[in-house]
Amino acid sequence: MLNRRQFATLGTATAASLLTQRLWAQQARKDPNKFYFALVADSHIIDDFYVKGSENGVEDNESILLTTPRLVSARDLINSLNPAIEQVFLIGDYFHNYPSTDYDFYFKNTTRLDHAKTITDGFKMPVHLGFGNHDYDVHRVPREMSNRLFKAKFNAEPYSVLDYKGYKFIHLNNFLGSTQDNTAADFDPRRGSLGETQLHWFEAQLQQHKPTFVFIHYPLDLDQPTEFADYGLYPLLQKYKDTIQLVVSGHKHKWIDSAHTYGPQHYTMAATRYDPNAYMLMEVDTKANTWRFMNESLVEWSTHYAKPYRA
Repeated sequence: MLNRRQFATLGTATAASLLTQRLWAQQARKDPNKFYFALVADSHIIDDFYVKGSENGVEDNESILLTTPRLVSARDLINSLNPAIEQVFLIGDYFHNYPSTDYDFYFKNTTRLDHAKTITDGFKMPVHLGFGNHDYDVHRVPREMSNRLFKAKFNAEPYSVLDYKGYKFIHLNNFLGSTQDNTAADFDPRRGSLGETQLHWFEAQLQQHKPTFVFIHYPLDLDQPTEFADYGLYPLLQKYKDTIQLVVSGHKHKWIDSAHTYGPQHYTMAATRYDPNAYMLMEVDTKANTWRFMNESLVEWSTHYAKPYRA
């Protein structure tokens, strides 16, 4: 395998692409019992209506202006791999806030929603969307309007499941419970909650006992443990910890390994907003019923960053 200095001497994008594919081919295998999927989070796409300098601090103000090329870079890397990635899951904050509270505005103008869709339409494989806090604006924009826009623009539901090759891939939405309802007594946008309908739906999916991957934007430490007496997310994770293979979150923009604190393995992943190498490449072996985080060794835990897969 080439080291970093040797790689630098290659010099061209073509050589870099070829090396990426060579490294992937060393680890991945075309095998009828295996398939590959990728995770991306916190892309925060903006548009011409975005007001520059409106973030918190220099790092945020600089990173927000690079969100488009960084998501494109992650997309192009994922597209280049052979054996191919078969599904992509984006774990919230697809775009960055709402430039208008008027629903019709988003159909009279080209906005960050359209830019985000144009980028993800460039993936060679299906992309499945989850909601982040910036895909809502619970202080100003009714949640119903956000859900309606996601359906109209992206054909995406507030929460969803993909059944694929004997596995379930579930996007939970931690913005549908009372903590995200600005009329509720316990309104607190910093805390995630699912609401009773979604919790029952989630358990109904888990009761099928298919191996399941769960994606939820807020890391589990920011979600309400229970919402109705002793019924809630934490008890469900513990009850079905043998069914749930992995829980992956975003939001904190850093790589965090929470191990089995909540029952299943729980990772928080970094953001393409800050690093184009912030993606997770995953292998599933359907025969052995195992999964593998292919680029885990490149992650710089507790930071925004990972080394490039091709380095």
